[in-house]
Amino acid sequence: MKKSVIFGAAALALSAGAAFAGTLDDVKARGKLNCGVSTGVPGFAEPDANGVWQGFDVAVCRAVAAAVLGDSTAIEFVPTTGKTRFTALAAGEIDMLARNTTWTFSRDVDLKFEFVGVNYYDGQGFMVPTALGVSSAKELDGATVCIQTGTTTELNLADFFRANNISYEPVPIETGSEAVQLFLSGACDVYTTDASALAAQRANFANPGDYVVLPEIVSKEPLGPLVRHGDNNWGDIVRWTLNALITAEELGVTSDNIATLGASANPSTPEINRLLGTEGTLGEMLGLDAEWAKRAIMAGGNYGEVFANNIGEDTNIGLARGVNAKWTDGGLIYSPPFR
Repeated sequence: MKKSVIFGAAALALSAGAAFAGTLDDVKARGKLNCGVSTGVPGFAEPDANGVWQGFDVAVCRAVAAAVLGDSTAIEFVPTTGKTRFTALAAGEIDMLARNTTWTFSRDVDLKFEFVGVNYYDGQGFMVPTALGVSSAKELDGATVCIQTGTTTELNLADFFRANNISYEPVPIETGSEAVQLFLSGACDVYTTDASALAAQRANFANPGDYVVLPEIVSKEPLGPLVRHGDNNWGDIVRWTLNALITAEELGVTSDNIATLGASANPSTPEINRLLGTEGTLGEMLGLDAEWAKRAIMAGGNYGEVFANNIGEDTNIGLARGVNAKWTDGGLIYSPPFR
């Protein structure tokens, strides 16, 4: 079943370059961005009490919509599962995917997608009930494991248990919410997925202290937005919108000072001038106006603000920056220069 989904996405993607080479024109003509997101991961992508989508990944969609359409709310959010996300993108049902998706060789090359960058460096972890009495994933021999199908998580799980010569019984699920329901009901001993998602889900449990995330991180999961191969201009727009958020944090451009900084060029801040469109022609190179990046940043703040407001230590998700700190603070978050 899993193979047919992947091969189907690959077949669709082969013709995507020719069929969807004018994504920017399509988005402008439609008047809204179709953005694929998850079916719901707290802090990353989920609708609030009023049905308005919020979250760390959602913020990337809103930044792109603001850059292209001048309106961060001009978006149709399309919930996708681990199985349906690639088919939706390849078929043109969505213009971009911003859904805790891992950048891998086969997805980039075989499925003909283009990852435009990394907005969160993650790794796969394991969560168990405290009552299970284990302190390491290597003690999970014979455990039942809730695992989302069609994901790198499924493959990493098999590799980890095989490498440690232990066995498990998979409990396949389609969505994170389904996994949580089964896990909390005792239908599986273990829930495994990206460590960030485990922390996000655990924070929403009625009794989070009854569950523990084990110390092992068993994979590299560079998560980021992606588009189809074959439309380099659209890929550039999504890539450099993400880079604009990252660069803004590095240069100290925030939602509080951006209006002042972007009012006119300052001779002492040439890269800020180029970023905010008061100098140079970067917007024109993308087929956008001069203030595209300024609008993207104003949509939800710079990368640090987006992180802090959605998943940071002062939210109920409570994630530290860690390797997702900017490079000048010893992290991996880094953007090429705006010049």
